[in-house]
Amino acid sequence: MFGRIPPVLKNLIIINSILFLASLVIPRLTGLLALFPFGSPFFHPYQFLTYMFMHGGWIHIFFNMYTLLFFGSVLEQVWGGKKFLLFYLVTGIGAALLHNGVIALKYSDLINLANQGDPMALEQVKMLFCIPTVGASGAIYGVLMAFGMLFPDRIVQMLIPPVALKAKWFVIIFAAIELLIGLSNAADGVAHFAHLGGMLFGYLLILYWKHNGRMYY
Repeated sequence: MFGRIPPVLKNLIIINSILFLASLVIPRLTGLLALFPFGSPFFHPYQFLTYMFMHGGWIHIFFNMYTLLFFGSVLEQVWGGKKFLLFYLVTGIGAALLHNGVIALKYSDLINLANQGDPMALEQVKMLFCIPTVGASGAIYGVLMAFGMLFPDRIVQMLIPPVALKAKWFVIIFAAIELLIGLSNAADGVAHFAHLGGMLFGYLLILYWKHNGRMYY
């Protein structure tokens, strides 16, 4: 079965798996390759690329790689390896940009609160700058968006909950959930705006390809 996985997708899964195992042996690796907010002493520009190959646990990497395999294999077969890889990287980097942009807005609000005398605001800023973001989820949500746009009426069987939906409804529901939770400022440790960023950049890139007649080459 592993031999039938398209080559770029196979290599992405291998790289993610190797780096995850390496981070278990060398915990410092996560601090170097994870994404930190703009202005953080731990931030480096290369993290916009490297963060999407790091994961926070076995469940995190399993569900990300499973989802990537399910949807990504179809896209690579349709687009070819080079186009699929370009799409994956663009959506992953786009996810990081939106995520860090939202954090920058939160930082601005906290600074205003600190200037107004809020004693907890500066502590929250310090915490904000020390929280790393890891995972391929942003790029995978971009892949999900692409699947929904290219195959809107294909039935997708979900694991949790165990229901079947057309791909277009699957995408709309997930986007709505991410937006609602993101706007609620829920402290659940999930980068919801990174997910939305992956979907947004995926949507825009596909529109660009369609407009220029470059969807399939």
